[in-house]
Amino acid sequence: MTSTDRPFLRRAVAGDLDAFAQEAWGRQAVLSRRDDLAKDRGTTDEPGFGDLFSLDAVDELLAHRGLRTPFLRIAKQGTVVDSKHFTGDGGVGAEVSDQLRDDRVAALFADGHTVVLQGVHRTWAPVTELASGLNADLGHPVQVNAYVTPASSTGFSAHYDVHDVFVLQIAGTKRWHVHAPVHPDPLRTQPWNDHAAAVRARAAEEPLLDEVLHPGDALYLPRGYLHSATAQGEVSAHLTVGVHVVTRHALLETLLAGLADDPELRGSLPLGVDVSDPAALAPHLEVVARRAAEHFTDRSHDDARAAHAARRLRGRVWSGNRPESLRPLRQAAAVHALGPDSVVRLRHGLRHRVLPPAADGAPVRLELPDRTLELPAAAATPLAALLDGAPVRLGDVPEADPGDAVVVARRLLTEGVLVTPDSAGRTSAPEGGVPGDPGGTTDT
Repeated sequence: MTSTDRPFLRRAVAGDLDAFAQEAWGRQAVLSRRDDLAKDRGTTDEPGFGDLFSLDAVDELLAHRGLRTPFLRIAKQGTVVDSKHFTGDGGVGAEVSDQLRDDRVAALFADGHTVVLQGVHRTWAPVTELASGLNADLGHPVQVNAYVTPASSTGFSAHYDVHDVFVLQIAGTKRWHVHAPVHPDPLRTQPWNDHAAAVRARAAEEPLLDEVLHPGDALYLPRGYLHSATAQGEVSAHLTVGVHVVTRHALLETLLAGLADDPELRGSLPLGVDVSDPAALAPHLEVVARRAAEHFTDRSHDDARAAHAARRLRGRVWSGNRPESLRPLRQAAAVHALGPDSVVRLRHGLRHRVLPPAADGAPVRLELPDRTLELPAAAATPLAALLDGAPVRLGDVPEADPGDAVVVARRLLTEGVLVTPDSAGRTSAPEGGVPGDPGGTTDT
């Protein structure tokens, strides 16, 4: 596994990526220093993470993007501030009541509060690209928050997250204390406050890691690892990449969902049943256990079960991160102007899978995060080139019959699978995205 194989993971992990995958992933914390990351990427002008985010980006988002809750949280020493203290009416014509007030945010920050920009993968284009790339590299959905902490301040006390995180230090320095889990591999339904006493006790022990992160440094923490961080003598900012890992428990859930087709299990419990009485439930639990065992041990349905699980998990992982944005008006114009000299490429970050025709002459199916497209059998020839990822001139695309490539490309442009250089949402210069769904929270 090289930096070429996993270029976005290489941004956050130095050293042997195979060793990281086999020994550290989900098991142990890993600290990667800026110089080592630069060396492994083969660059001498390593920008750290300044190409992804900066303090100027924070001010841009807070001052000019019209952010609303829950895109912003503010906290101090583990206490989250009620949003009414930093949001207000959007003014004439806006018809919103929870738009952030930059003056109140400034006052709270000056008073030692940490500013948390949630869902930065939906509001800042370079971070959107990072999240989409990590989704593909890791095989798990990704979200990104930004934490901006005043000098010598702590935003959150010791806690653990229910997802893995990569911490990317953007500006300033921050001292991190990391402790071993009190509840290894927690599920999303098992937050740290369920084990608050154990967390407090463990946090009082000698830490596994006591390190200061400088700009360009990265820290990987598996879910369950306790951590807290304190800014040093200047304003500190870092990105927390939250990886919403797909677990074996999730696979079990998909298998159990297959039991919905069992009429015996869909039956109602008796009228008047006392569900608080273990003895009353026992015979029904025996039925459930028997039918589940029969379902799981029937090997003749292994392929069907695997296909069902893949469909469910595909939607969960592929839809976890949106692909790069596109410019709707330019995209529509490109659809109408398409011809042999047009240049198109696959939309960055769009997860997809081509299924071969079931029989000669049958349609080709293109699986996307939210739907499956059916294309004529003749589309198979140009489809491979169009989905390769590199920009391609339509007149150079292989086709079974003249004009096939343009027809297929027009369908894929209309569906938002392809973009043109003019309609792609981001140019080479980093620029902000459009606010959307922040997609979850994390306290790192």
